[in-house]
Amino acid sequence: MKVLILNGSPRMNGNTTLAVEEMVKVFDAEGVETEVIRVGNKDIRGCMACNSCAKTGKCVFDDVVNEIAEKFEKSDGLVVATPVYYASANGTLVSCLDRLFYSTGFDKTMKVGGAVAVARRGGLSATFDEMNKYFTICGMPVASSYYWNSVHGAAPGEAAQDEEGLQTARNLAKNMTFLMKSIALGKEKYGLPEREKAVFTNFVR
Repeated sequence: MKVLILNGSPRMNGNTTLAVEEMVKVFDAEGVETEVIRVGNKDIRGCMACNSCAKTGKCVFDDVVNEIAEKFEKSDGLVVATPVYYASANGTLVSCLDRLFYSTGFDKTMKVGGAVAVARRGGLSATFDEMNKYFTICGMPVASSYYWNSVHGAAPGEAAQDEEGLQTARNLAKNMTFLMKSIALGKEKYGLPEREKAVFTNFVR
């Protein structure tokens, strides 16, 4: 089992990192390999809808997003952790995820997704919902916890005082591990669900 973790914080040792480290401890104890990539401090521009990826199989901007894509394809699960800015995820992380999910053609069905939002006070639920939409558009089961996956903290390190938030992060990692292992057994016995040919419609008549 392998989980790829994208840390959307631009800060080296901020509160988002605390939440990620709490999850890594659980994954390690469960025998799940993890790789953490800091995205928030990278220079990542947004998608420009050129559709070059449909021909080449990768994003036209050959940066860390294409490197992440290779790791994502080999992973059983993806964790996206982000600080909250104006009730939304870090903009660099959003640009990364837009391009990552749009440019990759490999089947993501049954890779397990988990999102964690970190903030001083508000905007956590909106950001949590925003992150989960990347998973649910491509057949990825979304792991849950005791509570919505949110951690509170303002000053660096303050999240260590949010015992409930860190417990939520730990339980998320446990539930992700269970789901990934269960799905692996299910794939071995039953295979993946049969996919219908995609139908694309809009409402222009």
